[in-house]
Amino acid sequence: MSKKRQKRKVIKENLFNKRRLIILNEDTFEETFSLKLTLMNVFVVATLGAIIITIVTIFIIAFTPLREFIPGYSSSKLKRDALELALKSDSLSKALQRNEAYIQSIQKVLTGELEYAKFNKDSILSVADEVVPPVNLSASKQELELRKEVAEEDKNAISNAVKRKSGDPK
Repeated sequence: MSKKRQKRKVIKENLFNKRRLIILNEDTFEETFSLKLTLMNVFVVATLGAIIITIVTIFIIAFTPLREFIPGYSSSKLKRDALELALKSDSLSKALQRNEAYIQSIQKVLTGELEYAKFNKDSILSVADEVVPPVNLSASKQELELRKEVAEEDKNAISNAVKRKSGDPK
């Protein structure tokens, strides 16, 4: 155990012993700069410097257009252009679908499969649109009962208001 304690003591002394950093002018041997340091101070300053440089680099990349040069990040202009192209392609595909339906119906007329009198451009274009499935909008039994209750309450409220105006106490 004493050997471990001695090693710890030696390491602690090395970390906290003051050392002197002197910068001399080579020609005149004049002392230009002098600084007293410990190994712990040097380690702390170097670590903090590395952390600060890392944080500054991250902020520069994250909040400037430099991030577009990193693989995986796309520019906002590119995203906007992709959205516009998607919308245009969608509208073009719908227009193409309508034109194809129109051409097919014209082919039916020309081949004689369809009478000319039944040919209507508006009806052809309406067929090309997507058909929306029908929705059941009829009221359920519970809704009908609730409507009856609300109607009765409204009648009672109106009749009570009329009676109060006419002077009836009830």
